[in-house]
Parts: sequence; structure tokens; C-alpha cells
Amino acid sequence: MPITMSHHAPIQRHIPMTEAEQAARVQLAACYHVFAHLGWVESIFNHITLRVPGPEKIFLINPFGRLYREVTASNLVAIDIDGNPVRATEYPVNRAGFVIHSAIHANVAEAHCVMHTHTVSGMAVSCLAEGLMHDSFNGAQLKGRVAYHDFEGVTVRPDEQTRLLASIGDKKAVILRNHGLLAWGGSLPEAFGVMYSLQRACDTQIAASAAGSINRISAAAMEQSRQEFIANEPRACQLLFDAMVRQLDLPAMDYRS
Repeated sequence: MPITMSHHAPIQRHIPMTEAEQAARVQLAACYHVFAHLGWVESIFNHITLRVPGPEKIFLINPFGRLYREVTASNLVAIDIDGNPVRATEYPVNRAGFVIHSAIHANVAEAHCVMHTHTVSGMAVSCLAEGLMHDSFNGAQLKGRVAYHDFEGVTVRPDEQTRLLASIGDKKAVILRNHGLLAWGGSLPEAFGVMYSLQRACDTQIAASAAGSINRISAAAMEQSRQEFIANEPRACQLLFDAMVRQLDLPAMDYRS
């Protein structure tokens, strides 16, 4: 995998840490651990990026070379839209891996969080000519809401960003053909909720396709599922992410209590 690391890049200015950034760091670090818990990992590769609230365009990204379960609020790296650290850091950044994220962050105003994964079932579906099947509980919810972008090789060329944005449009669930999955949202919980539904739809599709003939969902039922998902998305995404974070801290429960 091509890697362009930014480690001791010249710091043009030192942007002080704010309370908003500290809160964003804690939330993003928790998300990396949730991904690790779910197995949505590709060793030290892939990224979840989150914009820091405030007038400055600052983004948080994982320190390159660390496993997701090694990410903490303090070792996340604050970078600008070009992937350069905004303050001195001992940790490197995979700038090449930020190409996809920066394209969305820079051009989609409401995209405050971007997630990219290489899960097995996600990559498997991305390799299928027909793409995502919508004849499942999660798949039906995403009917008409999934964008596709053709594979152009490892995404390191800036000129691909324009084509990527044209492919995505306003869709928050994205299948990068022959590559993997991507989701973005106005908040981290929203992006997580979209990714969760997309990943589950891929998991189900690969399992069902290997088991036998698919039972098709009616157009009416599919539309009802889609509308229910849209209506409840903001609240459901927040509740889902909060529950996943709580799971990280929960001790073993005594079922007899």
C-alpha cells in the first residue's frame, strides 16, 4: 500500500487545544475501539476522521502505525485539510490515506465525520457487478441511498477527488467498487449508524447468497423500510453509538441479579 507519511512536517502555526477538541478526541477514540470490537479493522490501515467543532478546519485522525485498539484521545493527530499536523506531534500520519477523507471534508459542508473500511464482506460486495442487494432488513433501509465509485487503483491521486465527489453526490453510504465501504455524516454517531447498516447489509448478503436462493422483498415493504429508517435515523444513530461505547466499559453482567 502506498504510504506518504507526515511526521515532522513544518508547523505553520500552533493552534491551541480547546474543550471542544478534547471532547471530539474522546468520542473519536471511543469509535476506534468500537470498530476494533466489531472487527472492522485492516491492521494499521484505514481511517475514521472527525472535524473539530469551531471556525478552524481541523480534523482528527489516527496515528499511523497504531492498531485501532491502541488509539487514545491523546495520541490522535490534529491535521489541516491537506493532512499536515497543526501542532507538533510525535506520531506520523498517513497522508495518502487522507485523500478520500479530505475530498469529502473539503467539499461537503455537512460531512463532519468520514469512515472508511476494508471488511471482508464489505470488500466482497464491492467486487460484485450488481453491488448491494436490498432484499434484507438492513439492505431495504438503504434502497436508493447508496452511491458507487469505480476503482481507479489505490486512491492517492488528487485528480480522482473530483470524480469521487461526483459519484457520491449527497449519498452518505458509499461502496468503493473493488475496494471497500465508506460512510459520512454530520456527526460521528450519524456516520456510524450509516456504516453499521451498510456493513450489516453486506454481511447478510454474503451469508444469504452462499446459502441458497434469495427471497425478494416487495417494493412496498422496501419503501416502508426506507422511510422508517430516514424518519428515525438521527435518534437511532445516537442511541446505537452510545450503546456501543457503553459496551466497551461494561463489566460482565450477572444474569442472576
